[in-house]
Amino acid sequence: QVQLVESGGRSLEAGESLKLSCRMSGEISKNACLGWFRQAPGKAREGVAAMDGYDSIEYSDSVKGRFAISRDNTTNTLSLQMNSLNADDTAMYYCAADDNPVRWNRAVDFRNWGQGTQVTVSS
Repeated sequence: QVQLVESGGRSLEAGESLKLSCRMSGEISKNACLGWFRQAPGKAREGVAAMDGYDSIEYSDSVKGRFAISRDNTTNTLSLQMNSLNADDTAMYYCAADDNPVRWNRAVDFRNWGQGTQVTVSS
């Protein structure tokens, strides 16, 4: 059984930076795809960033150049460094994992999810 626990979300102002963490435990393949998704009120859950065991990394166009995903295998932690935040980044952020998603940014392709951590950016 896979467990994912996010932390780090808070309220902050536009232009600030924030780092989210996801503590992972259970049977997660070293080659699994690990991703960060977000969901704003009234909107669909969207993929933000993802990486696999071969260090292949993807970002959505809306965060490319501002966000960075990373993994620490010694602590089994997935992180998301977010810079130059703006109000459009306000959302609940989720960590997700799956051995073989069809598409890295499609939520239905991921079987394992954390409970989410809220990020609120005021302009």
